[in-house]
Amino acid sequence: MAENNFPPLPKLIPLKPCFYQNFEEIPDQHRTFCRRLYHLWILYSATLAANFIGCLAWMFGGGGVTNFGLSIIWLVLFTPCSYVCWFRPIYKAFRTDSSFNFMAFFFVFMAQVVITIIQAIGIPGWGVCGWLGTVSFFGTSLFASIIMLIPTIMFTAVASFSFVALTKVHNFYRGSGGSVSKAQEEWATGAWKNPLVHQAARQAALGVSQGGTQGQQHSSAPCSTQM
Repeated sequence: MAENNFPPLPKLIPLKPCFYQNFEEIPDQHRTFCRRLYHLWILYSATLAANFIGCLAWMFGGGGVTNFGLSIIWLVLFTPCSYVCWFRPIYKAFRTDSSFNFMAFFFVFMAQVVITIIQAIGIPGWGVCGWLGTVSFFGTSLFASIIMLIPTIMFTAVASFSFVALTKVHNFYRGSGGSVSKAQEEWATGAWKNPLVHQAARQAALGVSQGGTQGQQHSSAPCSTQM
């Protein structure tokens, strides 16, 4: 059993990593895209941190403490929850070809796409430096508004990238023959909890594919005759 290595915590912190993460265990055809989704999670986490700073400037510029307080909740709650609730499912889905984990990713990630769009809009009082809050604050404090503009642009980028990522994963899953019924079957049989089942199935499919390729090579080879 591999030792957990994520998140990489300093030795001074008396806590141990909670997850094992190694992109080398992802099949080659999915590894690059899985890394991009991981980078998307990092970008979202960085956006929440930038939003915290933006709301701090908002508060000192005369915008009140409500947005600042809620920005702390966004940062502390959504950074780990987004990793656990949508990145880990898609990581395991690509690793074990699990329909159940694909469905879990779709359910949570679609909700996050909606949330990031709302965050980009930036309704005042919601703890985010979106377009509405930033633009309306330019007349009050130019310096604070410029700082608030940074997370606003980042939220917009995250919302756009998230929509593209959701579309690509959906197209791949539907193109590979995935369906809700397959996810329900995994749930009913408990196969989604056993990665060895998916590993064996993937190896068997790979063996069949390689066997078929070798068979075609042998059949296409010229026959030799003895004189």
